[in-house]
Amino acid sequence: MPMTGQEGTREGKREDAIDTTVVQPARRYNYWLGGKDNFAVDRESGDLIAKTFPTVRIAAIENRRFLQRATQYLAEAGIRQFLDVGTGLPTADNTHEVAQRIAPESRVVYVDNDPMVMMHAQALLTSTPEGRTAYIEGDLREPASILDRPALRDTLDLSQPVGLMLVAVLHFIHGQDEGKAIVREMVDALAPGSFLVATNATKDFATPMGETVYQAMLASGKLDMFLRSQAEFAEMFDGLELVDPGVVVCSEWRSEHEPKPRPQPADVAVYGGVGKKA
Repeated sequence: MPMTGQEGTREGKREDAIDTTVVQPARRYNYWLGGKDNFAVDRESGDLIAKTFPTVRIAAIENRRFLQRATQYLAEAGIRQFLDVGTGLPTADNTHEVAQRIAPESRVVYVDNDPMVMMHAQALLTSTPEGRTAYIEGDLREPASILDRPALRDTLDLSQPVGLMLVAVLHFIHGQDEGKAIVREMVDALAPGSFLVATNATKDFATPMGETVYQAMLASGKLDMFLRSQAEFAEMFDGLELVDPGVVVCSEWRSEHEPKPRPQPADVAVYGGVGKKA
């Protein structure tokens, strides 16, 4: 069985490899959320995307709120273990904080491939005495390298249900087949009763001009996000039982208690969903 205790675990090998000349999605996301843990290159990229998608900050905030609501739902459904891949930089109400408010014994493993996130991991590793958190540096493109990590196996018991959180990370996996294969490998490693929580940016609401600009930015390397349609994103949940209301714009997923008025779906343009493994 995994250990218990307040102490956290960090595992990685590139803690000193911060490159301030290359855009990192976690830092750019931090910028959109109003954080200060970012560099000029991240802000420039964020501003460039905002010129095409002016409401990107609303999307980032709503994506974060979806993560918190989904975590609460899983914790209330009895999930006590969480694997959060692509966690990003620490902010308020991280996965373990939401889960441990409901169930202090909850265990969470965070995974990200940004060395700067590793440097800030200590903020993530403050757990309740009854629970445990761990952080590993890893890449979703290599699922086996995540699942086989000792820090993960020491913290989570994969013979018991796990909440797999792939929030705002799948759109960095280019190609529909590759995305589906990665999700399937991760889900197959989890016990029955586990859940997949995921979001993905979409161009379903884009104008024809917006579609043209998106394709040009993707081809030129100015945009690193692979936008999926609602139908394409829904395929990530193949074989799982979708939790109501299914695959919807993330701001509309069980958001009845969120501040009103709610943003327009086109201003969010991020789909979210939760599925349960039988």
